[in-house]
Amino acid sequence: MTARTFFVALGLLGQLGSLAEAQTAPARQSQRSPTALNAQPIAVLRPQLKTDVTLTRDIVMFGDLIAGLRPAQATLPAFRAPALGETGTIQAHRIVEAAIANGILADSAEIDQRGIGQVIVSRAARRLSALDIENAVKLALAERHNVDGRSLALVFDGGAPNLVVEPDLTASLTVQDVTYDARAKRVNAVMTLPGSASLRLKPVRITGQLIETVDVVVPLRAVARGETLAAADITTERRPREGLGTDMIADAPLAVGRVARRSLAVGVPLRAQDIQRQEIVARGDVITIVYEAPGVQLSLRGRANEAGAMGDSVAVTNPNSKRVLQGTVTGPGRVSVNTTSANLGRVAVAQ
Repeated sequence: MTARTFFVALGLLGQLGSLAEAQTAPARQSQRSPTALNAQPIAVLRPQLKTDVTLTRDIVMFGDLIAGLRPAQATLPAFRAPALGETGTIQAHRIVEAAIANGILADSAEIDQRGIGQVIVSRAARRLSALDIENAVKLALAERHNVDGRSLALVFDGGAPNLVVEPDLTASLTVQDVTYDARAKRVNAVMTLPGSASLRLKPVRITGQLIETVDVVVPLRAVARGETLAAADITTERRPREGLGTDMIADAPLAVGRVARRSLAVGVPLRAQDIQRQEIVARGDVITIVYEAPGVQLSLRGRANEAGAMGDSVAVTNPNSKRVLQGTVTGPGRVSVNTTSANLGRVAVAQ
């Protein structure tokens, strides 16, 4: 074997050795554990600025504003929260500056601000209505001054207060003190709520006057003239008696099935003259006149001289005798006339 041939052979052996190593590499990899095969580099995510947050406490923590912080960083206090039930904003640059000052961030590049200019912060609260306040005052008046408030309403001086307490409190308002002037029906009360830190520090004082109220029926929608009222179209409310007439409708069932005699506005109390029973006989209609007497019934065509609803008394004309008779509407297009047997005989002859 020449030297040239020897070096060529060595070269081929080197290539074969490399190929053999390359072919055995997958076999060695297959002997590794599946976990090692599937392991991927863990991406380190930057902290991200949030867009909005709702709190139940009075301090805003950094974890409320920035996602992805370590627990020790997230629980550091950052800002004071808005008052109960209020909403405010914190500018993004102020949050970043505060985080850098507290050692949470080294610089602004460490946080993903996602183009957010400000974070909206809301403080959760339970809001008490004017009815909650009124019921508490009326209960105290009944217990301490023997005042029956079932037909009375409390009108607050300057309007009902905006009363909010901690969201987790479920207790009812209590009246610490209440005075009542029976002559002027004036009320002065101091109120609080068990467990409320905000009301414990600053109880609510309300003043107002008790006024007499009555039940009235009001439309829930605009009703056009001639429309028939359904139960879903109306409701019953308590309104101050002063300024209301004596013909107000107080019971909703009395209005159901009645027809509007004029256009009815939403929320305006109904008067008796605003509605009427549904007419089932119109003036000038050709109707059936039914003559009734003991053991005898006679019917013939006639004409209604006036309109009427079920049960109304209307005048009708017998076209054969031209007599005008008074009858009762007993159905659509039907009027019954009660008469004596002698009259019934004469009517029969007239036909």
